[in-house]
This record gives sequence, structure tokens and C-alpha cells, in this order.
Amino acid sequence: MNPFIDTAVAAASRRGFLGLAAGGLALAATTPGPARAEVRTNARILILGAGAGGAAIANRLAERLDGARITVVDGKTEHWYQPGLTLVAAGLRPAGYTRSANSDWLPGGITWVQEHAAEVDPDAQVVRTTGGQRLEYDYLIVSTGLVLDWDAVEGFDLDRIGPETGTGAHYAGPDHAARTWAAMDAFTDRGGHALFSRPATEMKCAGAPLKYCFLTDDYLRRKGTREASRITYAAHNNALFSVPIVNAKLDLLMRRQAVDVVHGHVLRSVDMDRKVATFATGETTTDIGYDFFNVIPPQRAPQAIRASGLSWADRWTDQGWIEVDMQTLRHARYPNVFGIGDINGVPKGKTAASVKWHLPVVEDHLVSELAGREGTATFNGYTSCPMITRVGRAMLIEFDYQDNLVPSFPGVVAPLEELWISWLMKEVALKATYNAMLRGRA
Repeated sequence: MNPFIDTAVAAASRRGFLGLAAGGLALAATTPGPARAEVRTNARILILGAGAGGAAIANRLAERLDGARITVVDGKTEHWYQPGLTLVAAGLRPAGYTRSANSDWLPGGITWVQEHAAEVDPDAQVVRTTGGQRLEYDYLIVSTGLVLDWDAVEGFDLDRIGPETGTGAHYAGPDHAARTWAAMDAFTDRGGHALFSRPATEMKCAGAPLKYCFLTDDYLRRKGTREASRITYAAHNNALFSVPIVNAKLDLLMRRQAVDVVHGHVLRSVDMDRKVATFATGETTTDIGYDFFNVIPPQRAPQAIRASGLSWADRWTDQGWIEVDMQTLRHARYPNVFGIGDINGVPKGKTAASVKWHLPVVEDHLVSELAGREGTATFNGYTSCPMITRVGRAMLIEFDYQDNLVPSFPGVVAPLEELWISWLMKEVALKATYNAMLRGRA
């Protein structure tokens, strides 16, 4: 265990584990799992991606549909519990905590094509794979997730992250998150200048750059090196967070922790030898030197999706998110296509918690159509961000399309308060809920 976690924190985690894990499963149960098979069909349903959304919808449809030919296309054999990557990068969990096998989560009775989608033709209703297979479908569910565009950060090399260069990249995966922890741990031993930023594109879990900034500040204070250090957070626009009331709270926390916030900074390049980051700042560029920098690149739809004609034509044109109705998650131009997860071109919802609420909507509309009736379920933009502010404290921030706070535990967990219980939900209970979701039970 990380020696800088308070003994009381560790003890309470042990005491609370069973109760919080059970609580997580209880929370999962608030969204009913799918009923047993109720619709007989021979529909060909093709699911692109075996991540959180793809595995979960495969399980739910396998339960609801009798005779459907369900195929999942994904060349990855390993599943990553992505909400855990921040914990790995903070030394709170080992890399293996986030790893499992895709085969552990996919249901029996389906076909898993262990290749990636290379070409999607929604007019012909055909997907071609990287291995040359031609897959026809009646319904397509796009749950590919997004890609991290590391090439957009000139000079950055994933192979060089770690203490030697003072750089991290915890979004890149479990091993990279562990190397990010090694770099942050070494930096906080001695202090210096820590730099954090986020891309100007839409991104998964937009709170992650902020929580990692707060965690680094916490380690500097625990090790007695905060006085000898400076922290800069380079925001890509004029806000820290898209929800105004949350942005105001985060601004107060940044001031409290003496974090220097600069606005309108978009990362362009990194010189890993000189430890200098270059940001676009309007019409000019600005260089910022650092001793530790956690790099987060622009994020986009996979190339096969961007080239498919499924993307929006008039928004997010540099990113390629698919054109789905924000409430039904059905494609606006191809009614036999649905989206789940990060790939969706909607104003909110690039979190695992959002996937949990995408699932019953897509399931309802697809199963209802096969049964000859109209689907009624809608997605309200629900997004959840357990905003860690230090080891042992977090704010459980939940909001919708209208930027309303929509707490799951009103009167029990105040969304903008730094609470121990919110920390335990993130650090202990969330994974149980996530795993239940993958099984189609949340």
C-alpha cells in the first residue's frame, strides 16, 4: 500500500469495503437488469466495440432476444476498467486492478470477431474488418469508444514517460498509469513545478485532469514539499468545468490550494528533453517549463467511424462523433443505427456512468422495434464525476443536459461537499457497480 495514505483512511477502507461494495450493487440494482427472452427474432445485430458499452448491451440483448444473431467486433482481448486509471496513477491501486479479459464479460451464444472495424457502410449495412471479413447487419450499435490522438502533441513519446522525463500519461492505459505514478511520486519527493492541462476536444471523464492535479497537490503537502513547489493548471477555455455551479466550486478549490490557473491554453507540443510544453494562446504560442507534466491528448472518433458518414456534418467536425438523437441515441439519418458511450455526438455523457444510462435506452428502442411497438425510454444527459480533491475526500458530482445537479442520494451525499463517503464510492464501491453493468445487470 502507498505509505502516504493515512492509516485511518486505510482502516476505514477495510471496514467499509463490504458495506460499500454491497451499496454499489444496490445502486446498480436501481436500473433493472433485462428481463428474460421475450422477443423471437432472427435479426442480425452487429456491435462495434467490446468495451463497457459493447459488452453490456451484448449481455442485455442476449437476455431479451431469442434467436437474434449477435456479433461483437473488437480486436482487443483485454478490458480496462478506465475509472481506475486515476487511482493507479496516484499509487492507490496496482495496474492489474484495471485489467480483465474481454472474454470474461461477453455472453455465450454470440459471435466475437477478434478484429477491428476497418470500414463501415451504413447505406449497404455492411462492416468490413481489418482481417478482411464482410459483415452484414440489420441493426448496428456503435460502441467503439474514442481514440487518443497522441500524434497531435508534437514531440511527445509515450515510450519515454516516467521519472526520467518528468512526464505522465495516465489516460494511455494501466502500464502508462503506473509509470505516471512513478513520475509523480519522484516529483513530489523533491518538489518543483507541476503542470496540468486538458485538450480542447471533447474527452472522456473531463474531471480526470482536475482530480489528478488535486492529488498531486495532496502528495506534495503530505511529503512536505508543497512550499517548494508551484502548480499550474492550463485550462483550454475560460472555465474549469462545463457546469457553471461546479466550475465556481472548482475555482474556489484551486484558489484554496494555491494552484495557478491560466485560461485559453491549448497544448500543441512537448519538448521532453528540455521539459517545456508549448500552448496555443489565441494567435500566439506560450512556453511553460515543468518538472512534472501529465499529458492528455486530443480525443476523437476512430478513423473508420469518421470516414463512415455516421458523424455530424456541422459540429465536432474535427472529432467525428456520430449523429445520434440526444434523447433516444438513435442515429438521425440511419434509424437502424444506435450509439452507446463516448462515440455519441451529444452535449454530455462521456463517462462510464453515462453508459449505464445509455444502455436501457438503446435496449428499449431496439427491442421494442423488433416486437412491433414504439420505444419510450430517453437519456437525459446523466453524467457523473467523482471529483477527488485529496486522498480520502471527493465530491460526487452528477448532472444532466441542462447542467442541473441530479444527485443520486439527495439529503445524504451533498454533491459539492468534499466527503469521505464520496471518496469510498469512487475508491471502493464503483467497481462493483461497473462490473454489474458489464454483466447487463445495471
